[in-house]
Amino acid sequence: MSRKIVLASNNAGKLAELSQMLAPLGFELHPQAEFGVPEADEPFGTFVENALAKARHASRLTGLPALADDSGICANALGGEPGVHSARYAGEPKSDARNNQKLVEALAAQADKSANYYCVLVYVRHADDPQPLIADGRWQGEVVATPRGQGGFGYDPHFWLPPQQCTAAELSSDEKNRLSHRGQALAALTEKLRSSLV
Repeated sequence: MSRKIVLASNNAGKLAELSQMLAPLGFELHPQAEFGVPEADEPFGTFVENALAKARHASRLTGLPALADDSGICANALGGEPGVHSARYAGEPKSDARNNQKLVEALAAQADKSANYYCVLVYVRHADDPQPLIADGRWQGEVVATPRGQGGFGYDPHFWLPPQQCTAAELSSDEKNRLSHRGQALAALTEKLRSSLV
């Protein structure tokens, strides 16, 4: 198995988090932009379908194994929104600040501020891989109106973690990698990758 993987994303935050977590296995993660791969369409209503489409797209255009992440925040009072629309919740161009503002405003009149970050990771050995490796993770928290912390990205400054009594943006990168939806999904995927390396 090739240890060079294309990440089907140009998100610098995701690249940093996933690279740090995959390094112990000897994988080199390269963003798709390095290979001139444009972003794939994400027309589907589920995280797993979008992640699979992104992974196949990046693998097809590079000839390399590909890893794709589809993740977002799902607010219970909003029926799971923004969900798969998290990155573009407030429209184009993408803006973390506007996305956060829209979510806080949407929840302002709701008593239930609970939400979860959800992540699906898909790894394909080649574009037509009939047995993609798929793993997911869920991170429970609450949406708070006032942002706190300088770390992380996306909705992290507004994602309150009751057990830690801080937001995701206030965690160290090591703590976040251990606790987060992406960390949980990658831990599960890593076990599957380990098994396939044997």
